[in-house]
Amino acid sequence: MNVDYLTMTIGKQKKIALIAHDGKKQEMLEWCEKNKEILQKHKLCGTGTTARMITDHVGIPVKGYNSGPLGGDQQIGAKIVEGQINMVIFFSDPLAAQPHDPDVKALLRIAQVYDIPIANNKATADFLLQSSLMNEEYAHEVENFKNTVINRAKSL
Repeated sequence: MNVDYLTMTIGKQKKIALIAHDGKKQEMLEWCEKNKEILQKHKLCGTGTTARMITDHVGIPVKGYNSGPLGGDQQIGAKIVEGQINMVIFFSDPLAAQPHDPDVKALLRIAQVYDIPIANNKATADFLLQSSLMNEEYAHEVENFKNTVINRAKSL
């Protein structure tokens, strides 16, 4: 047994965060409408306006957190750490300056740290949703951070 890694399992029903910058919200709505049949089989959440728009316009329930600039990206990141979100679909706008860019980068980083799937554009989101892994459990190894911290403390 390798104590440096923990096996984490993403269940058959995924917990998906949906996020879109203002310039990508319409694209997110269209994508959600196109993929409604798949998305409604999973638990969905998202940042403020995006979650509300998807619920209102597409008709699938999306639990809303704060908007991104008001801490929503950080809330999503915290839920990843807690194991309550295991996939992120984030349609980011690469051509618009974002006042909360550090929060966005922190969210992307925490998704990498916890080795969860993250799509930053429609093509990647399409590939994720069409993957055979969407219909089954997925076990993956994640660094045992508690053990890492203990080992680092011992070496100081």
